[in-house]
Amino acid sequence: MVARKHNGSTVHRRQLGRMLKEARLQSGVSISDAAAAIQRSNSTVFRIEGGDGPTRGPEVYVLCQTYGLSVQMTEALVAVARETTSRGWWAPHRDVIPEWFNLYLGMEQSASEFRWYEAEVVPGTFQVEDYTRAIIADSYPNIDQSDMHARIAVRQQRQALLLRDISPPTIRAVINEAVVRRPVGGRRVMAAQCLRLAQLSTLPNIELRVLPFSAGLHAGVMTGPFTILSFPAPESGRPSDPPTVYVEGYVGALYLDQEDEVMRYDQAFDRISAATGDPSGDKTREILWKASQEADA
Repeated sequence: MVARKHNGSTVHRRQLGRMLKEARLQSGVSISDAAAAIQRSNSTVFRIEGGDGPTRGPEVYVLCQTYGLSVQMTEALVAVARETTSRGWWAPHRDVIPEWFNLYLGMEQSASEFRWYEAEVVPGTFQVEDYTRAIIADSYPNIDQSDMHARIAVRQQRQALLLRDISPPTIRAVINEAVVRRPVGGRRVMAAQCLRLAQLSTLPNIELRVLPFSAGLHAGVMTGPFTILSFPAPESGRPSDPPTVYVEGYVGALYLDQEDEVMRYDQAFDRISAATGDPSGDKTREILWKASQEADA
């Protein structure tokens, strides 16, 4: 499991590092010469190119000059460097956010597409407040009210990305039927939660499917829950960051971005989605509306 501390924008750090490494290799400048140019160690250059932590604008400027980059490209990379030191909206709540989840929050804000498979609970950004409260109370039996409010605030704030005005992400989500049948928080809470899911399924940027029990054995049984994040491609046509698979565990998480790893999860998601037998989403909305009415009865 990965458990690393990160500050600033993860995607911007990795994007900057990748572009600087590419520029260095194209210019023929060695690691040692790059380190000497900014009067730092070789390990610092490796850290910058690996996107491991924030990078100062003046150092990026010197590296760009050393690599012979144009004024326009230099200005662009220095601007990206400023973003690597910015604090995310979740910084005030860092005391209640696991370090390994900080990385995901940074990536979540920059992603242009999500593919989710969830087998046990409603995905965090789809949860109504009382559902979230029930999950947190069960996970932290002795939690005090201030921490409870902080954790709920983080979960609720994450939901803003679903409805943001500028470039809302595309979300393709498949949830196991068990998720809507399990009465988390009681019948009233589940009625509201299923109604919320039904409403979200009508949004143009959200494709939500329920995987019915009748599907039998399917790829998700083997993979367990996972999220695939994809990132926007700038004018160059290349994504700003490679697709990444996020697999959350009880005390940590895996972040997989190797091409063969992502491909296997891509294929698994396609098989899970096909197993729903619901290309239009009509069956899913029927299940959700019915579940909300049954829970409220």
